[in-house]
Amino acid sequence: MSKKHIIVDPITRIEGHLRIEAVIDENNQIVDAFSSSTMFRGIETILKGRDPRDCGLMAMRICGVCTGTHYQRSIEAVEDAFDITIPKNARLVRNLIQGALYVHDHLVHFYHLHALDFVDVIAATKADPYKTAVEAAKWARVAGVDAFTSDPSEFKLIQKRIIKFVEEGRLGIFGNGYWGNDHYELTPEQNLIGVAHYLKALDIQRDIAKMQSIFGGKNPHPQSIVVGGVTCVQDIKNPARIALFKQLLKDSTEFVKRAYLPDVYMAGTMYAEEATDTDATYKGVGGTGGGILSYMSYGDFRLDDTGFYNAETLFPSGLVLDGDISKAFEVDQAKITEDVTHSWYEGTGAPEHPYEGTTIPKFTGFEKKEDGYSYLKTDEKYSWIKSPLYDGKKVEVGPLARMVIGYVKGDKRVTKYVGNFLKRSNLPVTVLFSTIGRTAARAIETELMCDVMMEWVDELAKNVAMGDLSTWTEFDFDHVSADTKGVGLAEAPRGSLGHWVKVKDGKVENYQAVVPSTWNAGPRGPNGELGAYEASLIGTKVANPEEPLEIIRTVHSFDPCIACAVHVVDTKGKELAVYKVDPTCAF
Repeated sequence: MSKKHIIVDPITRIEGHLRIEAVIDENNQIVDAFSSSTMFRGIETILKGRDPRDCGLMAMRICGVCTGTHYQRSIEAVEDAFDITIPKNARLVRNLIQGALYVHDHLVHFYHLHALDFVDVIAATKADPYKTAVEAAKWARVAGVDAFTSDPSEFKLIQKRIIKFVEEGRLGIFGNGYWGNDHYELTPEQNLIGVAHYLKALDIQRDIAKMQSIFGGKNPHPQSIVVGGVTCVQDIKNPARIALFKQLLKDSTEFVKRAYLPDVYMAGTMYAEEATDTDATYKGVGGTGGGILSYMSYGDFRLDDTGFYNAETLFPSGLVLDGDISKAFEVDQAKITEDVTHSWYEGTGAPEHPYEGTTIPKFTGFEKKEDGYSYLKTDEKYSWIKSPLYDGKKVEVGPLARMVIGYVKGDKRVTKYVGNFLKRSNLPVTVLFSTIGRTAARAIETELMCDVMMEWVDELAKNVAMGDLSTWTEFDFDHVSADTKGVGLAEAPRGSLGHWVKVKDGKVENYQAVVPSTWNAGPRGPNGELGAYEASLIGTKVANPEEPLEIIRTVHSFDPCIACAVHVVDTKGKELAVYKVDPTCAF
């Protein structure tokens, strides 16, 4: 059997640098895959010796997108260490900032980072604008709403812009696509709908960023969250600020329900054959891109004020293993470890719990072959991402994990929204175990989040109107920071995010962050366990090895954020520079 390597490096439309090496057989089916990051992070080293109350402001620099969620998890790790329960107003404000981040991130992911894996921009130039309006109305009806864009003249105007770009040879943000690839399934009219909503989503995501700024102070790096509560006292006291947040939320919800959801129903239906193709899977369940079929969620969005890890949460925590949707297991953070057998780090020889974890770089390079390209040393170390394990197992995290776990645990809200999607799309629940399912789970979650955020903002306004203006819990720093440790465990839009901190004599003794893309993009485990990206690619059929659209589509469905996951880039593996990180540097 002849085999061929496909190297995609770097994968575009993500934050950070990700390399995928896939091995295909004579039928262009992927039989093995390796995921590698070629960047080093090191924030954990910088945090050592710092005042733990400052960690949140520095830890959020791990990412340029989910800044707020790293900020909040870091602050919460310190609050857990100090045994602090924050006031109701602070909990609601944090839920609203984090909720806005979910809606913003999911919308940007679908339209601006992922949609062009399904939408052929050039094919949209051949569409009939009038038929496009009819098509948009059809998919809106499936979602039970009126179409967000229904005027044929609006579609015609957008199409003229695209035709002009094509004729002048300046596609700009639409350049470098695999346009015309055999694995694009949408009709010209459906492609024009996708392009129209891609452009409109640029405006909507800007408004959602304003929502984050109302209570967070600014975007992308908010600054109103502090150990013990929040500082946006004047904003929660001002009815005009709350009213502005509600109006922006209403406008965003309109787009989510009347454009985003119908577009996902459209894509899900047109790509249903891939989503149910069990011959293109790693374990014979679901469809293309299914992967390891084991999922984990820490749970997120506290709904009451009983304190850390005792409160009811909007998204339940849990584990569903090996595709068995008959039962769910509880999460025990003590069973989380990181292994570096295949990562460019030194280790103790065994997986380490984050409280005891280390971040010691050990780059061993690439393997150069006769064809002149540099390949990963896949039997040795091959990524700057560590390999997280839960009780020795690899798990996938993210919106799909949250929806699957909520559904299996019978959570009423999650079950309702997932059930609605499956009923309206007329697809089985196993369709969720696929690239399409992973993409649909984000849309389902976005609609749920929009609806529940309106409840939270009303709850905040009512609580303030009743005279409760408390936003901060007082604590004695010298007493609580003598010798302690804590963890901030919750969900980022991309998946389960944990920050672990140990404090000694008022200073950070050790700090580790295990982020969503570490779970999903990690390399093989100590016993050869495949990472989530790696497993999701096995079985996938590639239409044209010179245009690996299918690889990009599945990897994009996870919403990779490699800048978060790694602890520098040359496509041929050459050393470009040597960086010395001084942990005593000042911010």
